[in-house]
Amino acid sequence: MPAPKNSPFLLPNRIGMLGGGQLGRMLIQHGLSWNLPVSVLDPDPQAPCSQLALFTVGKLTDYETVMQFGANCDLITVEIENVSTRALAALEKSGKHVFPQPHLLELIQDKSRQKQFYKDHQIPTADFVLTTNRADVSQYQDWLPVVHKLSREGYDGRGVQIIRTVQDLPRAFDAPGVLEKLIPFEKEISVIVARNHRGEVASFPAVEMVFHPEANLVEYLFAPAAISNAIATEADALARRVIDTLGLVGLLAVEMFVTREGKVLVNEVAPRPHNSGHHTIEANRTSQYEQHWRAILNLQLGDTKASSAAAMVNLLGEDGYSGVARYEGLEQVLAMPGVYVHLYGKTVTKPFRKMGHVTIVDDDIALLRKKVEVVKSTLKVKS
Repeated sequence: MPAPKNSPFLLPNRIGMLGGGQLGRMLIQHGLSWNLPVSVLDPDPQAPCSQLALFTVGKLTDYETVMQFGANCDLITVEIENVSTRALAALEKSGKHVFPQPHLLELIQDKSRQKQFYKDHQIPTADFVLTTNRADVSQYQDWLPVVHKLSREGYDGRGVQIIRTVQDLPRAFDAPGVLEKLIPFEKEISVIVARNHRGEVASFPAVEMVFHPEANLVEYLFAPAAISNAIATEADALARRVIDTLGLVGLLAVEMFVTREGKVLVNEVAPRPHNSGHHTIEANRTSQYEQHWRAILNLQLGDTKASSAAAMVNLLGEDGYSGVARYEGLEQVLAMPGVYVHLYGKTVTKPFRKMGHVTIVDDDIALLRKKVEVVKSTLKVKS
């Protein structure tokens, strides 16, 4: 596969990926079509990627481990943000290609810096203040209700909580964080956007996310989002503005709120394939995973047009069950037309663990919504 003109490198002899979870698994599955040589580093010897690539067990945040792993790679990417950016920066300085860029990963890792970036560049976001500890949070009683986020290492609902009353203040995180005014939003949407080395940008249509009331992670989504053309255009322009302002090479998921007044506000971003883009495997001309490869290899970005309306249901471990995973209702769901099941190869389930996802495609929106309810009520992960 020849590199395009002005490409900074030819097809790498070895691609290194930090993180071996389900996102990495799907990246590898799409990379196999192009015979991409991928090595993976992950601390879990049973990670979803462990049987699909040259696999190394090691800590992603350990400088020496990442340096040793990256030494044998020409190009390095990530499927999770919690990695040693110091090691990635050193590898980049030594001549390795690292995308997304280490300094941007470092910025996005820290929600305080991320929010300040939006403010500094006039990117619309919820009003916020930066806090250092629990006592600091208690000074903002007049802001209640608020969302309190840890600056670092919050992920999939962890490190995020709503403080509604004065009585809730003792639960505030006693560590650096971001305090945001609670937005009375109408919808939560996401736009996934990609940018290659040459600055070419392509975005996927906005999707509408519905979050699990307990686990604080996406339970299911609909694509396209049920929003006006004006709001869809604004959200798309905002996502493009964020990735261009960052100068990021790769894939960026931009999560946003649509307020009751019709304003679009950036919530946060993820510099990698994202849960809100799983449906693109079946529902779009180019999947988010292929698009990531195109972006970091400096290829022309793929056509993001949707082939069909779609929904995606996260397959979460049932509450109250821990142990070897057992899939109840799988046969019934697989018999439904336009339904595609993706299992992540995780042998052990626990409450709300992401075990897979189901994509549903149908141009009849009413029927699509009915199928979502059937899948949610039929397919269960137990032990």
